[in-house]
Amino acid sequence: MKGKLQELRNRALEIINNAVDLSALEQARVDLLGKKSELSGVMKQMGKLTADERRELGQMANELRSELEQQLESKKAAVAAAALELKLKSERIDVTAPGKKLPMGNQHPLHLVLDEIKEIFVGMGYEIVDGPEVEYDLYNFEMLNIPRDHPARDTQDTFYVTDNILLRTQTSPMQVRTMLKGKLPIRVIVPGRVYRSDEVDATHSPVFHQIEGLVVDKGVTLGDLKATLEVFAKRLYGDDAVVRFHPSHFPFTEPSAEMDIMCFHCHGEGCPLCKGEGWIEILGCGMVHPKVLENCGIDPEVYSGWALGMGLERVVMRKYQIDDLRLFYENDLRFLTQFN
Repeated sequence: MKGKLQELRNRALEIINNAVDLSALEQARVDLLGKKSELSGVMKQMGKLTADERRELGQMANELRSELEQQLESKKAAVAAAALELKLKSERIDVTAPGKKLPMGNQHPLHLVLDEIKEIFVGMGYEIVDGPEVEYDLYNFEMLNIPRDHPARDTQDTFYVTDNILLRTQTSPMQVRTMLKGKLPIRVIVPGRVYRSDEVDATHSPVFHQIEGLVVDKGVTLGDLKATLEVFAKRLYGDDAVVRFHPSHFPFTEPSAEMDIMCFHCHGEGCPLCKGEGWIEILGCGMVHPKVLENCGIDPEVYSGWALGMGLERVVMRKYQIDDLRLFYENDLRFLTQFN
């Protein structure tokens, strides 16, 4: 039986040494030390031996079990260390290798031009203010001298949330909000999103951007408005920009005008983009209506003012010679990356 234990030891050590991974070691532990192992079978046969033989062989069997357990733990630690080393080598990162060049982002053309417009007006002494996109009917229409039966207040043109709350159709409500603060003189511009129930085409969208301008002070004239807008157009488009003014009508200004700029596509000859006119409307403007001043607690006999509202998309289309408004919102990188 001593020879059998020695033979078992030699075989067990060979099995442990040949194990290459943790699963093989676990199987070796079960085969060598489990209840059905050969070692357990040898120990069960000791009942047939004399007391002295049982004592001697029992000690040998216990020593063998202890040795095999130590060998298994030692081999387990070595296999785990080797696996970790292999993993670290396979996942190693060479920090000296050149990295992948990531594409640089850039501003949207609408934001590029908006920043330029802000800089132009701030340079002329204007403040930039912001207002809510969900607006009260009172500010969007009522106090701007737009009567109840005006077509602009129809549900076919305006997105209503409730009977007296809507998505603002213009940035003009900030005229009222600014004047109601009572701090004079006023010289502000108000950029922001506006909403109208329009079909999407090359020149229209249900969501677009406007920039409102408002000046209120003593002695403000229509000449001041015209001169300001001519300076604005030449700073934005260049000294060769050609603009024209013609009479128009807005409920909150009197007199009212529209400013057009010569079509960049046909240079005044007439084309589908400018609807054959040779000119593109850029903004509406006029002197603030005396009733609007009164609604805001400002004496029209003492103060006067002018207001303007321009569509940012139209301004950008003219500046970059873009003939389809939908390009701004389609997220086509071939279009957007041209404005780096």
